Amino acid sequence: MRADPFLTGFTLHDIDAAGLRIRASVGGKGPPVLLLHGHPQTHATWHAVAPCLAARFRVVAMDLRGYGDSDKPPGGADHGAYAKRAMAADAVAVMRALGHERFAVVGHDRGGRVAHRLALDHRQAVSHLAVFDIAPTATMYARTDKAFATAYFWWFFLIQPAPLPERLIGADPEYFLRTHLEGQSKTPGCPRPDLVAEYLRVYRDPATRHAICEDYRAAATIDLAHDAADAEARVEAPLLALWGAKGTVGRTYDVLETWREKARDVRGRALDCGHTLQEERPEEVSAALLAFLG
Repeated sequence: MRADPFLTGFTLHDIDAAGLRIRASVGGKGPPVLLLHGHPQTHATWHAVAPCLAARFRVVAMDLRGYGDSDKPPGGADHGAYAKRAMAADAVAVMRALGHERFAVVGHDRGGRVAHRLALDHRQAVSHLAVFDIAPTATMYARTDKAFATAYFWWFFLIQPAPLPERLIGADPEYFLRTHLEGQSKTPGCPRPDLVAEYLRVYRDPATRHAICEDYRAAATIDLAHDAADAEARVEAPLLALWGAKGTVGRTYDVLETWREKARDVRGRALDCGHTLQEERPEEVSAALLAFLG
């Protein structure tokens, strides 16, 4: 174990999750809360929120498989290694290894999609579910129009067969990453330069770029099959949805209504920011989570 350079008061752990090494940062005392990041971030995206929550909770911020310093397995012919079902199983394994059978889950972007699947596949494990700046995956694909496809072009670029997107991004990964981050944030100075450097550190790894593409390929294939099989299922845990009023999701969807189609107890609101709420509005996010988690 060593101190986390981004999350003050946290220590880094490498945890065996059914044979995969998953990097997690752990801090605080109290009821357990799991934080899941999105693309192209790592667990470092929670640098401002996690220490605030740690005053009242045992907080675990993990790198999803394929991201950050977690293992990056091959995706497989059906992209199943990056199905949200597999990533959710990683999260459960990590929390159990740390002694937590039941916990709250907070997910941003891709992490929110993992969190949604986790709440369906492992109902008894999830006490609360919070999702940031997403509508359900199947809903977003089903209601895609030109405006959404233009704004979220990477949803359709990254799913192209390997190695096309991997090679194109590999020609200049820093340009692709910076362009993506700048387009998503609507708050000057976000993300901080040290966070950009951290995200770029792992984005320069070809294995990371391939894993990210596999994550999106899975979302457009095997994840949709899993969602179709669970079309009538509803999340039982209380669900908090937060989104950026200046982001694509907030402009395109009635976010609360999309989640009321998938969960029984839904509340939430927009924040005055873009896509990355936890970096753009960390104080508001922390306050909303503390109130929701109780």
